[in-house]
Amino acid sequence: MDLTVFLAVLLAAVMHASWNVLVKLKLDRFLSLCLIQTLMGVMGLGMLAVFPWPAAASLPYALASGVLHLGYNLFLARSYRTGDLSQVYPIARGAAPLLTLLATVIIVHEEVSAIGALGIGILVAGIWFVSLRGKHSLRLDPATLFFALGTSVFVAAYTVVDGLGGRVSGSPSSYAALVFVFDAIFLAGTAFWLRGPGIVRQVAPFWKSGTAGALLSAGAYWIAIWAMSEAPIASVAALRETSILIVMLLSMRYLKETVTWPRLAGAMLIVAGAVLIRMS
Repeated sequence: MDLTVFLAVLLAAVMHASWNVLVKLKLDRFLSLCLIQTLMGVMGLGMLAVFPWPAAASLPYALASGVLHLGYNLFLARSYRTGDLSQVYPIARGAAPLLTLLATVIIVHEEVSAIGALGIGILVAGIWFVSLRGKHSLRLDPATLFFALGTSVFVAAYTVVDGLGGRVSGSPSSYAALVFVFDAIFLAGTAFWLRGPGIVRQVAPFWKSGTAGALLSAGAYWIAIWAMSEAPIASVAALRETSILIVMLLSMRYLKETVTWPRLAGAMLIVAGAVLIRMS
């Protein structure tokens, strides 16, 4: 993987982890995601005014991405409601790189080198070690585990869709903007349907943290879509999950969540996997 792409994806990982911590810290999880996604939609409109409009061929991908992101946000919000950030986040993201790898090889027929595949495997193993706590076991109620694993399916699906959409768009930046707009429309519409117009009053006091989360989330995924137009989708998807390390550190510092030796061992595996992906 090219060094510029590698470093850009690592930056995206830091930004992605940071906005997930904001979601855990601020108000209702679902409303936090809704606020962030809505503000990202506003940013997307601004981007569309600056960048060339994406090719028509990418429109179905952007629409599909909006639907998949809606499922992702609903499942993620439900997972965070009853689970610790430092455990739910690795599970929610952990299976996604392997699912993405399978999809890109079987469906897209994209080639990944042996070193790259090994790196993805080691990185995913590290993610699952990070999710361990206590007596080396996963301790989540069945419902939380279901929604966390379901989140990973949505992550893999929208990653492949957006990787392909960005490539056919002719402008990954404008494609990312279009995705932000559709995501905002679908999630805001769902929020109004589920919670009613009173949600505006509920989220208004948090517009500053919401703006910060939106900037971080938009920047992280903007970089990811661009990177997937320059490098194998599966490698970018896996490398992006180094955000697990940042979440673990932030959860230790700000959320006072427990970090055990298995999690530290997992952190080292994640770093080793990232190095192999860089070498691929």
